[in-house]
Amino acid sequence: MSSEKKKKLITKDIFSTAVKESFLKLNPRFMIKNPVMFVVEVGFVLTLLASIFPNIYGDNGNRLYNGIVTVILFITVLFANFAEAVAEGRGKAQADSLKKARKDTKAKLLDESGKYTLVNAADLKKGDVVLAESGDVIPNDGEVIEGIASVDESAITGESAPVMKEAGGDFCSVTGGTMVVSDSLKIEITATPGESFLDKMISLVEGASRQKTPNEMALTTLLVSLTIIFLIVIVTLPSFASYSHVSIEVSTLIALLVCLIPTTIGGLLSAIGIAGMDRVTTFNVIAMSGKAVEACGDVTTMILDKTGTITFGNRLAAEFLPVKKFAIEDVTKYALISSIKDGTPEGRSTVELANKLGVTSAEGDYDDGEFIEFSAQTKMSGIDLTDGTKIRKGAGSAIKEFVIERGGVIPEDIDAITDKISKLGGTPLVVCKDNDILGVIYLKDTVKPGMNERFKRLREIGIKTIMCTGDNPLTAATIAKEAGVDDFVAECKPEDKIAVIKAEQALGKLVAMTGDGTNDAPALAQADVGLAMNSGTVAAKEAANMVDLDSDPTKILEVVEIGKQLLITRGALTTFSIANDIAKYFAIIPAIFTLAIPKMNALNIMGLSSPRSAILSALIFNAIIIPALIPIAMRGVKYKPMKAEALLAKNLLVYGLGGVIVPFVGIKIIDLVITPILRALNLA
Repeated sequence: MSSEKKKKLITKDIFSTAVKESFLKLNPRFMIKNPVMFVVEVGFVLTLLASIFPNIYGDNGNRLYNGIVTVILFITVLFANFAEAVAEGRGKAQADSLKKARKDTKAKLLDESGKYTLVNAADLKKGDVVLAESGDVIPNDGEVIEGIASVDESAITGESAPVMKEAGGDFCSVTGGTMVVSDSLKIEITATPGESFLDKMISLVEGASRQKTPNEMALTTLLVSLTIIFLIVIVTLPSFASYSHVSIEVSTLIALLVCLIPTTIGGLLSAIGIAGMDRVTTFNVIAMSGKAVEACGDVTTMILDKTGTITFGNRLAAEFLPVKKFAIEDVTKYALISSIKDGTPEGRSTVELANKLGVTSAEGDYDDGEFIEFSAQTKMSGIDLTDGTKIRKGAGSAIKEFVIERGGVIPEDIDAITDKISKLGGTPLVVCKDNDILGVIYLKDTVKPGMNERFKRLREIGIKTIMCTGDNPLTAATIAKEAGVDDFVAECKPEDKIAVIKAEQALGKLVAMTGDGTNDAPALAQADVGLAMNSGTVAAKEAANMVDLDSDPTKILEVVEIGKQLLITRGALTTFSIANDIAKYFAIIPAIFTLAIPKMNALNIMGLSSPRSAILSALIFNAIIIPALIPIAMRGVKYKPMKAEALLAKNLLVYGLGGVIVPFVGIKIIDLVITPILRALNLA
């Protein structure tokens, strides 16, 4: 999706589609879902009958006046439907662009011998292995099991730069509809046609099954309650009017009801919710529900992985540091051997550094050794050679325990070396051969620019940040201080993340976190807001309630602000809607009773020309304010980090006071415009 499309609020296609949808949504079965606007539609039907049969309600109504009220009410309902249709149209437009990525492609299905046959992508099953070569479209979601290649994901993310995909790392997940632009990949299919991530994205952004969020349902209940109260007032008003010898036409009563009930926010409420999800989507984040977006606005604690989120994540070998007992050649040699079969960035960089220092190995060396993969439990990796030699590299505590179990002695200077690296913000990987610690690999990791300022911004809006890292406490403390996070958890295991989340939730806080690995899935599911990386594993994406298509872990910061913007927009427009009812009261109430109670004219502070002019002016303003506010509902109220008290005061001042002043001005201008017309029609 281009930046130009992101900035354009309503395209020509969206506008034309929204106009059609506005009429289709007049179906009562649809309108009943919005009780406030349903009341307006019922009022339209009643006044329409009065326009055709002026005496149907026994009030000798004026057919032309009833007809004008009918038209205004009809336009009011259409404008409300248009606001929702525009919001939905933006999502459907993106869905159409996503559908273009889902082509009827052929897949190269591999058999056990490694040969492939061309099959339809729709015929693939979960567990099938396919070959995707340069220029091939990846037929369905899967995980890379062999190879490394660059993949163009612009059909989904809109980003032109290809991303690297490789087996066994954090970037092993691929999405159907993307294209291999170099080299080749062997991919194990993880989704059946119709259930792919792309299919889920399309159904989500179309918004067809959008469920109302808890806050939206609560506000709807409030609006319905206000509508019922004003309905009771209108029903009883003729009795009071009769006592005062005032005859009120049914059309006037309906106009009064429509102006009293919160039609402005009633017409925009659904659009605000849909637009909130759309703003997240245009940010290349797919929210699995509106509830997830809304929850972002209430987040008070954020759990962040250090690697890839706070730091760049590519911890690369920068130096080999031997203990006193051994030479640099010793630690270099065995660091190389332990990393020959290690496909991680750390492992590859260790081999590259050793090669630069003149230590190499021939192709095929140590192929008969048993490679020991790194795990969060053991905190080390390495290789067992055929002669029984065990070589390991990993966290200092894990290697010490490994050496002691084999009767080894811990070198006196090992702690000084690891502490020095940790104080520099690096990660020390201790290398051992059997029961001898040889030295340390110095891995460098760098905090991303601007992180301190971003965390400061989060503190200003009351969000606590907690960094989780597998590093030792000293390294973690150094990175945490440099980044500016509020707290950290060192030597963190997957279960520790869940424990941190549960502890914060037990204090009544809403927690957000990011993750991309299978080991992050339980924590992502436990968090109130879980943002998974599109480059991550299928398990992580299925556990989360949001997926970042750009695989940028720091985007959780912006997503939280979008959630807060959604809540602020809803609150601001609700404040404006209720506040502008005040002006309508001063327009319509005096207009109804002035003829019988001349002193009521003192309330006509706007100096409106006549009772009918006042009623129609208020009703017209009530209709046109809905489309006038659509841009705010779509883009959201501009959000700046500040304390809740300051934010409340600002909204009351801008939208509360503005909601009182704007209708007074607007209704008076409309009155000046329509008065000559009404006089010409003998309705003034």
